[in-house]
Order: sequence, then C-alpha cells, then structure tokens
Amino acid sequence: MNHSLWEWVANEELLNHLVAGFPAWGLLVMMVVCIYVLSKGADTMIDGAASLAMRTGMPRIVIGATIISLGTTMPEMFVSVLAAWTGNPGLALGNGVGSIICDTGLIFGLMCIISRIPVKRYILNRTGWVQVGAATLLVVVSVVAYVLTDGRPVLGRGVGLLFLALLVCYLYMAYRWARQGGEEEEEEEEEPDWGTLKSLMFTLVGLLGVIVSSRLLVPAAAEGAGRIGVPQDIIAATLVAFGTSLPELMTAITSVRKGYPQIMVGNVVGADVLNCLFVIGAAATARPLEVPPNFFTFHFPAMLIILYSFRVFIFMNKDGWFKRWQGIWILGVYAMYLILQYAFHLGAD
Repeated sequence: MNHSLWEWVANEELLNHLVAGFPAWGLLVMMVVCIYVLSKGADTMIDGAASLAMRTGMPRIVIGATIISLGTTMPEMFVSVLAAWTGNPGLALGNGVGSIICDTGLIFGLMCIISRIPVKRYILNRTGWVQVGAATLLVVVSVVAYVLTDGRPVLGRGVGLLFLALLVCYLYMAYRWARQGGEEEEEEEEEPDWGTLKSLMFTLVGLLGVIVSSRLLVPAAAEGAGRIGVPQDIIAATLVAFGTSLPELMTAITSVRKGYPQIMVGNVVGADVLNCLFVIGAAATARPLEVPPNFFTFHFPAMLIILYSFRVFIFMNKDGWFKRWQGIWILGVYAMYLILQYAFHLGAD
C-alpha cells in the first residue's frame, strides 16, 4: 500500500512496522547509515545556514530561530497534529510541552556547560520574551479553561487559530528585528561563501537529512533494543523520549563544534516558540485538545521554571556570555523533571 510522505514522517505505527520487518543485521546497517546521514546532514545544514547569514546580512541567531527551527520542529508538528486528529490529545500536547522542556533544559543546558555561549542581547531581548511569553500564554489559557470548564479543560480551535496567527506575527517581527539589528552581528569568522540560492539549498538538504535520519534511527534502535530484551518502559523513557529532540540536539552539537553557537541559541529559542505556537496551535486547530490534570501540577511548572531561568540569565549576563553554572542549573532542573517523571510517574496521566 502506498503511503504519503506525511504518513511516513508522522505515523509511528508505520515506522515501527517498517523496521520490524528488518533482520538484525539490517537494523544495524540502518542505524549506522542514519547516524552517518544525521551527522553529514547537520554539517551541511550548519554550513549552509552560516553562508546564508553572511549572504543575506541576517544574524546567524535569527537563521537558527526561523529557518532551522521551522525545519527541526516539523516532525513534532506532524506527530502532534496526527495524534490530535486520531483522538490522542495528551500525546499532542505532551509532545509540544515536552519538546520545549527538552530543548532548553537538556540541549541548551548541556551546550552551556561544554562551550562558551554568547548572549546576543539585541535579538534575545526580543525573541527571548516571545519564547517565555508564548509558553506563559499557553499556561494562562489552560488555567482559564480549567476555571471556566466543568470537567477537563479544552484548548479549542479558536486557541489554535490564535496561536497560528501569533506565529505569523512572530516570524514577521523576527525578520524585522534581524534587519534592524544586523549591525550587531558578531565578528567575521571563516565560513563558506556560497551564493544565496546554493546556501539555502544546502541548508534545506541538510535539514531534510537530519529529519529523515532521526525519524528512522529511533524506531530502529528501539526495535533492536527490544529484540535483545530491554524492557519497553526503559525504551520509552530513553530512546523514544530522546528521539523527539534529536534534530535539535544534533544541530546544537554541530553548530557549537563548527564555531557558530549563535545558531544553537537561535534554534533553541525559535524551537520553543514554534513548539508552542506552531505545534500546539496546529494540533488544537486540527482537533480541540484536552489538558490532563498532570500538566497543571507537573509539566507546566517544569516548563516555566526552565524558561524563566533562561530569561533571568539573559538579563543577568551583562558581560555578554552565559555562565557554566547557569547551564548546570537548567540541566539539573531537566534531570529532576526526568527523575520525578519516570521514578514516581508524576508525568503519567
């Protein structure tokens, strides 16, 4: 039976069925190929993004917060919309909120510990407020729905359309801020000097490689782990949870390794905004989302603690650099979130 690209990207059942038919050696080959494509795709994407920033005059942090973030959050959007459409709103909402927590808590926290990360104040004083503001709006809307609704609160299609409208405004304003703040771009460094079209093509081709390889790698690894006797709950708590943010993590590692940490910061901030406005907005537009009680007592507080910590650190760092202890704090909050979720099932509905 033929399936559309949408189904292959978004449908976990199709992907799991695909890898289940592979022999053990086939799974190993698939994982090796996916890891190679993931690495090369990330390299190509970051080189293309750096060249695109130079050719267009847009700061690298904005390229990370728009083009790259749109691409790396596309799988989450597909998964969340399909989950909402098939009657699994908890997965749709949890995918968006969980990705925000992982992107900032794990990815930014880890990168901040292992590398010096600059604070580009002109951009972060704007996109950073959108990041925390969008998440706060999600929580406020959910609390209002909880107060006004008998039974479980629901994020209706009106909320979804509002979030998508705010997404369009954010992308437009990000472009405006980039053009106004271009003169504050960092000092010139060695980077590819391609034409604008070639730079965009390399960015998109690399992005496609990252998305496709990461979507295949996780079910292949999970299938292989299951065959050698690893319990399903351990697989779910590690490989599957980790896999949703694998494109952002690989982008972060590659951008820092190549000397473009601004792309990592932009990708984290942009991905948080898009996970809230794009992923949750599109899912709520497809079908109204019920908000389970555990979001008010566990997931929302964890998200706000991490995002407001990040916001406070931007304000604190007058010398223009994030500090290692700040990364340790954010990563520590994320680690506590995981421990409480899997040890005491606080994240279970």
